[in-house]
Amino acid sequence: MYIYQTMSNNFGYIDIILLAMIAGFIILRLRNILGRKTGHQDRTFGGFDKKKFEKVQKDFDYIKENIKTDKIKENGLDASQKEEFLKGAELAYESIITAFAKGDQKKLKPLLSKDMSSSFEQAINQRNKENIKSELTFIGMKESRLEKFEKIKTEFYATVKFVSEIISVKKDKDNKIIEGNPDKIKIVTDHWKFSKNIFSKSPNWYLCEIVSK
Repeated sequence: MYIYQTMSNNFGYIDIILLAMIAGFIILRLRNILGRKTGHQDRTFGGFDKKKFEKVQKDFDYIKENIKTDKIKENGLDASQKEEFLKGAELAYESIITAFAKGDQKKLKPLLSKDMSSSFEQAINQRNKENIKSELTFIGMKESRLEKFEKIKTEFYATVKFVSEIISVKKDKDNKIIEGNPDKIKIVTDHWKFSKNIFSKSPNWYLCEIVSK
């Protein structure tokens, strides 16, 4: 009985040792195989912020859902969005035409796309070169209407018709009037296209084209 018990205990210890050796051997083999760098692994980046990633993902999913379910209605905007957009567009229109008349490129830049900013800059420089002075008084907006709203790739485009009342005069270097009448209000109709990136969190739209009609 004692011998049997002793042998059983010895076999138990031997089994444990053998299992430990086998486990160690397997671990080493797996480490050699899986731990070896092949040059094809994805890079890991430090400073990963899980909360920021989740927020970005949530915002992206929201944008995709809005586009997919076509929540933008009535020419691309619902009634309240449309009203708010047109108010902003009217303010932008007044700011742009008055800033252009004054040659205020600093005020113009945040309201224009890059191409339009370049075009306005060239026009102002040419006017200065010819010593032409432009004077403009904005009387008021008679009408503004959203004519077209579309999404092209990652951009929203909104074309707006503006009917405004202004007094516009151009003078030469001798302060002589060469165009316009300082005592006459004229009605001007413009069709402007604004753009906005769909992923931008900024509420700003930019004048990207003056449409000829």
